[in-house]
Amino acid sequence: MEDSLKLKKATYHLWTFTISKLISSFGAQVYSFAISFYILQATGSATSFAANLICNILPRTIAAPFAGYIVDKYPRKIIAITSQIATTLAIAGLLIVSFTSGLSLVAIYITSCILSLTSMFSGVAFTSSITGLVDETRIQKAMSLNQMSISFAAIASPAVGGLLYGAVSMPVFLIMYISASILAVVLESTMNFKLYANRKEVVEGEQKESMLESMKAGVSYLKLQPILVTIIWVSLLINFLFGAFEVGYSFILIEKMKMASQHFGLTQGAFAVGMLLLSIFFTVRKEVKFPLLLSKRAIIGMGIIMGAVAVPLLIKLSYNTVFGFYLLIMFCLGALVIIVNTPMQVMLQKQIDDDYKGRVFSILETMSMALMPLGMVLYGFLYDIFPAQWILLLSASLFIGVTLILARPSVVRKAHPELGEDKVVKGKASTVL
Repeated sequence: MEDSLKLKKATYHLWTFTISKLISSFGAQVYSFAISFYILQATGSATSFAANLICNILPRTIAAPFAGYIVDKYPRKIIAITSQIATTLAIAGLLIVSFTSGLSLVAIYITSCILSLTSMFSGVAFTSSITGLVDETRIQKAMSLNQMSISFAAIASPAVGGLLYGAVSMPVFLIMYISASILAVVLESTMNFKLYANRKEVVEGEQKESMLESMKAGVSYLKLQPILVTIIWVSLLINFLFGAFEVGYSFILIEKMKMASQHFGLTQGAFAVGMLLLSIFFTVRKEVKFPLLLSKRAIIGMGIIMGAVAVPLLIKLSYNTVFGFYLLIMFCLGALVIIVNTPMQVMLQKQIDDDYKGRVFSILETMSMALMPLGMVLYGFLYDIFPAQWILLLSASLFIGVTLILARPSVVRKAHPELGEDKVVKGKASTVL
């Protein structure tokens, strides 16, 4: 295919991928908002809410290594589309249950497990295919546009969910998700996942690796990438500790602060606005020179934000002040998430060989999420027993401490040898941007 035609096709992929993500993310987040509110209002228990979070995490953590093998062995387009179809069928099944016997926690938990698996397969397939969909010079733009689409959906979906919750029945939320998922399938089917792919061709008669051998090869490849090992350890521990926020934020605002659903939805929207603005920024700027250093600073900022969530529990504030405070908190957190993720994703896309991307990304996901189910159980239990503010403050302190130890200056210098020792210690912003 001529270069000009490939560039046109890559441009088409950029926008089709963005629109597809926008549509499917909108449906998923409206559904997630409604289900979270439904569980908390029906049970009033942080443990029940945490159980649903576990159902969103545990299945994908267990299945991720197998997903990596499948994504590297079979056509990634087929995997992505099949996963989206399975999502549609799962929500359709929950819709049928709601009409026949009414929603129950068991039905919601089972659906969450299925959606966890389908989103994981779809996510690994798409993440592994970025360098096949677009040219190398636009990888950061592709990653940023992906985040932008998610952010747009995150801005609109909590607001829509907050306005609709209580005004319409739960089946309406499910139908919205089904419709969005079907549109995403149609768009994804028009994309060429092999446009810029650089995968090894299978030679006829060549002995094929078994699943176990393939997975071992992925681990061996990962061991040769010290920066990836560092990222895994940081992700493993901070994601465990971030469970204090994941469980605590909704529990505090809904149960402790008695915040209205509309206002709660707007705070979620503020998170998305922060993501959106930083995503736009990364679409127009050059690539970050020292991504690990920048991510370290942003993670520390996330730890500070997590601790700040406890402030209204320590200081008596008016309802409006609390609402405004959490708007600001969530906006800053959304911005920091993009500062952590986008530069690192671009670096990983360029450093990991195409033939290993599925396995490496799945290992990264498995390890980064391995302790999250334990964190959800632990924090769900703790929030039902101990004061929320002390749980958040202690967890935030550990969060920052872990980051400072694992991503200490000597580790950052190994990842970025060209970064002078004095610059790592002093942390000049000009060295990052």
